[in-house]
Amino acid sequence: MATLVEGVPDGPLDGPTPCPAYDLADLLDHIRTLTLAFTAAATKETEGIGHLPPSGDGSRLGDDWRSQMPQALGALAAAWRAPEAWTGMTQVGGADMPGGAAGVIVLDELVVHAWDLARSTGQDYDADPASLAVAHGWLTELTAPEHSAMRDLIFGPVFDVVDEEPLVDRVLGLTGRDPGWSPS
Repeated sequence: MATLVEGVPDGPLDGPTPCPAYDLADLLDHIRTLTLAFTAAATKETEGIGHLPPSGDGSRLGDDWRSQMPQALGALAAAWRAPEAWTGMTQVGGADMPGGAAGVIVLDELVVHAWDLARSTGQDYDADPASLAVAHGWLTELTAPEHSAMRDLIFGPVFDVVDEEPLVDRVLGLTGRDPGWSPS
């Protein structure tokens, strides 16, 4: 993700993304915000972090995003490498959850939004198979009827992708994304 952020071309950030409600600046701000929230979740230092808005708003991005976001993403990765990040309870977006659940959610966020960012900016995307498998498993669980209310809050309707398609396409389909999306 940090490499993709650094690779965003210079110029206006008002281009489209696979997230219908977000332009590129909004997507970058959402990535910035989730990075801060999930770093706090990993370290269990969530006091005062609950005020972070979950939705992207490009007007909050700031002028130093290109240098600050890769550093913050590095801190996120380091925080989740600690075994204690995956244990006990934590909080994200005001919701209490097990550390392991938060870790799976942030992995999914990074996998999917890295694709969004790559596709929006014309960069290559190459998610590792293990991360895709974890994201696919979690997203598949969310298709169960008992999770429909939560799923409908965070994703669009499932985009049908056949099982023979690459795993990344199946992951994207489960989030409501069309794997063939392009900005033009």
